[in-house]
Amino acid sequence: MAIRVVLVDDHVVVREGLRALLAGEKDIEVVGETGSVAELLDLVEEARPEVLVMDLQLGNGQNGVEATRTLLQRWPDLKVVILSMYDDRELVFRALEAGAMGYVLKRAGVEDLIRAIRLVVRGEAFLDPQIARRVIDGLQQGLPANRVDGDERVELTDREIEVLRLAAEGLTNAEIARRLFISVKTVQAHRASLMQKLGLHDRVDLVKYAIKKGILKLDAD
Repeated sequence: MAIRVVLVDDHVVVREGLRALLAGEKDIEVVGETGSVAELLDLVEEARPEVLVMDLQLGNGQNGVEATRTLLQRWPDLKVVILSMYDDRELVFRALEAGAMGYVLKRAGVEDLIRAIRLVVRGEAFLDPQIARRVIDGLQQGLPANRVDGDERVELTDREIEVLRLAAEGLTNAEIARRLFISVKTVQAHRASLMQKLGLHDRVDLVKYAIKKGILKLDAD
């Protein structure tokens, strides 16, 4: 059964382009589109999508972050993927805090958007690799062995950093294992260890942590 998607962008040409690109995916069906937050509630009620692909800046003062928060309060099972030209740290953080499960930059390839849609439906998070790589770089530079987070010492091994860097680039556990010449179980163990050390669950949590701690500088070149 195809994943039901609604497109939310105030530029008609963008929506038409996205619709055309997604039309080639047998497991994805665009069931509606709008450029207006005012129309969005009725559209979701009528079309019952599983995923919203939404811009953050919708024109006329309309706010994709607030729309995300409002929609998820009413339909908590709805998944939101932000598709934005902005990688500003505050916008990314606010979108994730509002409940978005995915964040894709408009300059990325359509493959990333398609993958994000498929992942969020399964309850998994997706961050644009360009954003995620900055998270890992920030962790490597900002969390040395003697960094103290609260009352606990946080120490990341070189291997954990390697595994997370490759995961940020979008590689699967199996692909990471082949790249590092280790087993898939070892990859899983490293990922679980790092997330446990930081008290996190997925890459979205990782971004939130990095921004809160001042580790992540998304607006830096």
